[in-house]
Amino acid sequence: MTEPATPASGDAPASGVTPASGDASASGGGRRTGARRVPALLRLRRSRRRQLRILATVLATVVALLCGVAVVAYHRTDIPEPHPETVMQSTVFLGHDGEYLGRRGPVDRQDVPLGDVPRVVQDAVIAAENRSFRTDAGVSPKAVARAIGAALRGGTQQGGSTITQQYVKNALLSPERSLTRKVREALLAVKLDRTRSKDDILEGYLNTVYFGRGAAGIQAAARGYFGVDARDLTLSQGAALAAIINIPSHYEKAGADREVTERLEARWRWTLDAMADAGTITARQRGEARFPAFRHYPPGATGGQQQYLIDAAAREAAARLGITEDELAREGYTVHTTFDLALQDAAAERLDRHWSDDRGGDAKASRLRAAAVALEPGDGAVRLLLGGGDYARQPFNTALDGAIEAGTALEPFAGLRLRAPLDELADTAAPRPVNLTAAYAALVAEGRYATPYTVARITRNGRTVHTAKPEVRSVLQAKEAYAAVPAVVGEGRTGGLAPTLASACHTGGAGGGSTRRTTWWHGLDSQLALSVVLFADRPGAEPGTRRPAHLPTDAAELTAKAATDLWRTAAPRTRAPTTCS
Repeated sequence: MTEPATPASGDAPASGVTPASGDASASGGGRRTGARRVPALLRLRRSRRRQLRILATVLATVVALLCGVAVVAYHRTDIPEPHPETVMQSTVFLGHDGEYLGRRGPVDRQDVPLGDVPRVVQDAVIAAENRSFRTDAGVSPKAVARAIGAALRGGTQQGGSTITQQYVKNALLSPERSLTRKVREALLAVKLDRTRSKDDILEGYLNTVYFGRGAAGIQAAARGYFGVDARDLTLSQGAALAAIINIPSHYEKAGADREVTERLEARWRWTLDAMADAGTITARQRGEARFPAFRHYPPGATGGQQQYLIDAAAREAAARLGITEDELAREGYTVHTTFDLALQDAAAERLDRHWSDDRGGDAKASRLRAAAVALEPGDGAVRLLLGGGDYARQPFNTALDGAIEAGTALEPFAGLRLRAPLDELADTAAPRPVNLTAAYAALVAEGRYATPYTVARITRNGRTVHTAKPEVRSVLQAKEAYAAVPAVVGEGRTGGLAPTLASACHTGGAGGGSTRRTTWWHGLDSQLALSVVLFADRPGAEPGTRRPAHLPTDAAELTAKAATDLWRTAAPRTRAPTTCS
């Protein structure tokens, strides 16, 4: 039997056979039957899931790549050395009691170990700048994201960095404001946080952050705002400095500008409140805190005299260390001078008062010049060095380098058998004031001459690198020395050789009456030798030159009056001289 033929694909099925769902009947009017159509919403959901899976895969891949790049970048990122300007330090000069005198150098900065910064000051900075510093990983993810977002939008670069990031930015990176630098800053901050202790990072930050008033670092800031070392800062002072970091260029006028002071005080209170909330100070400490007083701004109330002192000490310090003055200025030394700054200010004020009120003559034609020196007999430490009226008008230091006609001021040395270096004194008609003062000091030091010096000690990074050793030599016998000066003799003896000198004075000068050219006054006791000299000059024939001029007729009396006033201030332990010839 022959099998029935199978219809070809696409041919109409045989009669009685039900067509597949969706297929048309032979006549085209039949109904579609079979599997149901997938709903459109379901297809949309399935498509969205596939897209989300693809997107998640892409994102995971990107994140993995970014993480890989970050890991590679982290390991390939080396922590650079600090910029030269951030490690460069100024050299600071102090008075003999540790008072701040001034500095030399391109930046006002001196490093101090963290241990020299009181803990409450450290905590104040952390409260004001980065409260999570002790526990964070060195970066603020929110700040980094905000900075990246601003960069992508083309907006202003954002701040809000951690202390670690600020240190990286200040000391290790260039000051450019770009997305690349921000990313590098974050990488370095993380690496620094993982490789250095929090104390090391905080120390570096405190030594480099800018506080205004030209002060970089906590030590310079403490001196610039309060006139103290960092180790002596109080809670209130430390909180004020911490508050200043936010806008140093604005707050540096604190104490001089009422509006600025009020704004800083508000931020100071906010800082203390943050410390109290964190438990780093007690409620009692918070309640007892008082807004501190600031040094005058701009500083430099004694600027008329301080540069004379700094010039002299810098020259001597550089010579003692065997370096140049430029090297001294940028190597971060602390020069402890011999100067009595209170006496220095008193001398400038008193001598100016006497000569400003009483001077005569034509001030436009001639100008009075003054110099004063005080040093310790038998030691040579210079306590007072008044080189002129004002450094800004006369930078030449008359007390150290001026040759001034002595005249009868040399009388006490006539006929004495002097040894070096005073053996040439008789042939020196115009000695330098510092040298003549040292010669007079030898007369009240049993004939021992002490070379004058202005630098007592030099330190660097807490280590003493130079200590002065007085250079003393015998230049004449003690009995001859005491006999050479008119003296008010006290009871007792010094070394069994001669009576103890209670006090003495001597006046002298060149010329007399209307032709007087110089007048000298010397006050002496066993602890201090003081010289004051007055002379005058007037414009020379050539532009910019000066030539000697005659003093007012009462110059000798005027000098004695001013010098005696200063002597009473400088040596209250002595009986002021009552008669002088």
